[in-house]
Amino acid sequence: MSGDLDPVIHAASRLRIMAVLSHMEADGEMSFENLRQLLDMTAGNLSVHAGKLEQAGYVRIAKTFEGRKPATYLSLTDKGRAAYQNYLLQLRALLTGEGTAKGESEG
Repeated sequence: MSGDLDPVIHAASRLRIMAVLSHMEADGEMSFENLRQLLDMTAGNLSVHAGKLEQAGYVRIAKTFEGRKPATYLSLTDKGRAAYQNYLLQLRALLTGEGTAKGESEG
């Protein structure tokens, strides 16, 4: 394990998106509007960060219509779920010092 945290996930807004979506069932999805309200983000900010996660293959964004009204849904991909789990493992190792060699100092 390299110990480098995934920079795509590590940005605070993207980490929050991944955290929320990771608690859903593997095939579950959340509406853009519900996620926006839950995370208290602007639509533009959420859209930009969700787009970066989609480009990395971590999030699937599905656009559809409900009646005549457009609707957007987000879900984690298998790749995204694995990347998030790996991120958590690396973060725990970093926080507990398991990722450093004995006798090594940071200073």
